[in-house]
Amino acid sequence: MIQQVGNYYMLHTEHTTYGFRVMESGHLEHLYYGRRITVEDGEAPEALAEKFAAVPGNTNGYSEEYPALTLEDVRLEMSSYGKGDVREPFVEAVHGDGSVTSDFLFAKAELLPGKEKYRTLPGSYGEPGQVGHLCVTLADRQYGLELELHYYVYAECDVIARSARLCNRSGDPVRLLRLMSAQVDFDTSDYVFTTFTGAWAREMEKTAIRVQAGKYVNASYTGTSSNRANPFVMLSRPETSEDFGDCYGFHLIYSGNHYEAVEVSSFGKLRFVSGISPQSFCYLLAPGEDFESPEAVMAYSWEGFNGMSQRMHRFVREHIVRGEWKRKVRPVLLNSWEAAYFDIDEERLLRLARAGKEAGAELFVMDDGWFGTRDDDTQSLGDWQADRRKLPGGVAGISRKIREMGLAFGIWVEPEMVNVRSRLYREHPDWVLQIPGKPHSEGRSQRILDLTRKEVQDFVIEAMGRVFSSGEISYVKWDMNRTFTDYFSGGLDAGRQGEVAHRYVLGLYRCMEELTGRFPQILFEGCCAGGNRFDLGILCYFPQIWASDNTDALCRAQIQTGYSYGYPMSVLGAHVSACPNHQTMRTAPLRTRFHVACFGIFGYECDLTEMDGEELEQIKEQIAWYKEWREVLQTGEFYRGRTFSDGGGSCLSQRKGNILEWTCVSADREKAVGMLMQKLAVPNTRTETYHAKGLDAGARYRFASAGGGGESCAAYGDALMYGGVKLRQAFCGNGRQEGTRLFPDFASELYCMEKEKGKK
Repeated sequence: MIQQVGNYYMLHTEHTTYGFRVMESGHLEHLYYGRRITVEDGEAPEALAEKFAAVPGNTNGYSEEYPALTLEDVRLEMSSYGKGDVREPFVEAVHGDGSVTSDFLFAKAELLPGKEKYRTLPGSYGEPGQVGHLCVTLADRQYGLELELHYYVYAECDVIARSARLCNRSGDPVRLLRLMSAQVDFDTSDYVFTTFTGAWAREMEKTAIRVQAGKYVNASYTGTSSNRANPFVMLSRPETSEDFGDCYGFHLIYSGNHYEAVEVSSFGKLRFVSGISPQSFCYLLAPGEDFESPEAVMAYSWEGFNGMSQRMHRFVREHIVRGEWKRKVRPVLLNSWEAAYFDIDEERLLRLARAGKEAGAELFVMDDGWFGTRDDDTQSLGDWQADRRKLPGGVAGISRKIREMGLAFGIWVEPEMVNVRSRLYREHPDWVLQIPGKPHSEGRSQRILDLTRKEVQDFVIEAMGRVFSSGEISYVKWDMNRTFTDYFSGGLDAGRQGEVAHRYVLGLYRCMEELTGRFPQILFEGCCAGGNRFDLGILCYFPQIWASDNTDALCRAQIQTGYSYGYPMSVLGAHVSACPNHQTMRTAPLRTRFHVACFGIFGYECDLTEMDGEELEQIKEQIAWYKEWREVLQTGEFYRGRTFSDGGGSCLSQRKGNILEWTCVSADREKAVGMLMQKLAVPNTRTETYHAKGLDAGARYRFASAGGGGESCAAYGDALMYGGVKLRQAFCGNGRQEGTRLFPDFASELYCMEKEKGKK
């Protein structure tokens, strides 16, 4: 609900309120974002507004007319340089006369029905009854610019989204140096800024920094949303835990260079901004042109990190993911990559597929190595024709044979890249991002196609269209395996090179929109060297993303926990791979590898033809169990309990940060699946407890270890959640307790919970 009371605007979701007002000066003062508050119709919430008396010290008054107003000490909805606010700006532009001063004042506000698509960018979606839309227009009358601030209210999800559009109404070109998507000013600085950083194979490492002074930035300059700094971040109180305390989550629906910053002012107020990274960004706006910022998404909860995550997960599932696969149960897949790498041929692939079919897999994916002369990663990217040495019948032939086995068929592509050793590069050396006549920094022996150019976008669309039409293809893994260097497009003049990174993302979105629209039945999975482009922009086109190239169970448990703060598990690709693991050389039990992977979009990435009978029998049992419970795991609400990032130490303190707990609960709370995983065995520890979450407190559940045996009891939901289940102790050596734990290193267990009929 969007409520206007005079010059006050209050945006209400089911449980939260966001408010601002138009000040006498014409600026927008941010008032409040938090738990839902009551505002009577016709009665302005004046208690929330600042009362200004005088300008202190050497701060500057805004104007002669408003001498007591200093913009440095006001919570604002948007900000700019030049009129006294020296904090992070929302917008920064160079005008025709060279000035960087801007002053945007209120012009009008409109309540609009529903939500229209953006002209250049993906965004959330909802019907008029699901989303409220407020557009506030501000004007810089000195320089002829208009700034539209768009607010979208998703009441049922407790989410508010924001975006901006800058319009050049002047007669001069304007150089736009930044246009953020969201700005939230808080009246204190007592917050913790949580980011999710890392690298290839180390994605989503949770880092919390207490913000008391200065500025902290989470940003990407890789050309992608990046594994170095995911665009999802959180602000929380120092005392906030998984289940208690204030937590704000912020997403950006964008797949390129992004920027999230928190800054504490000299008056102790904290500002948060997010949007496209201003680093090396410069966009030329001619008279009459406009620029859209990506959509930012905000969710608040006073019920800790889990409470915020539930709201964000619901929003992503309902208002980001779309298309035929939005609500479809995802198939169990077997991927050829770690089984064969580039050493593939039809016979080997068919053997692997048969083994997968016997184990219960439903989809077989042919990964890299099937096209051109692709015997390694130095050649043939861009030459998207089947290698007849390996596939005598082409893609059509092998896909037909896989289909005849009763499996769906999937294929790997990397459409945005080209090898210098390829026919495409020889024919179109100007189609890549590189500086003519200058040395180029190579990544994985490949270069990036210049998707700022329409003719290159057209090539990608048509080449991929031929591939996706060449056989009976049900699934596509869309990869992209390097970051950007040498930002330069031969299709843009020197004055527009600051637009390359953003125009690339727009070109990518056009390719994805065209191809997903042309092939709506295909299940697309995004992959960018694992989690290098894991963001809501990609999820607007592809309903799932490969979370990390690291398939080690221990690492994956931590990586998937990191993702879970901002993303539902229903969008996260997760596979069981062989041991010793190909990324860490660690050996973990097959049970643990399965337990961790089944909480994501599940599959296998190992050579089933080389496994012994005992392992194959385990895999058959795993797949059979997963099919029985996958609707809970793929569509249920996900909760974190203890995590490996909780800390640790030595001896008994080692137990802190040594246990991981996950619970996934069906929407009707009839069923739930829990997991407890141990990192390392700690000697002489006698007990361990699993605590469920999200159950119906007043209903009675049957609790049992997955697959039978082990734990078995019946208890009410409140007992399972608040008291927990005391797990059986372990014994070894003639039945005597020898100081072992319930599980050895890297071990885990799954627990199934089902409501008992008639027990309430």
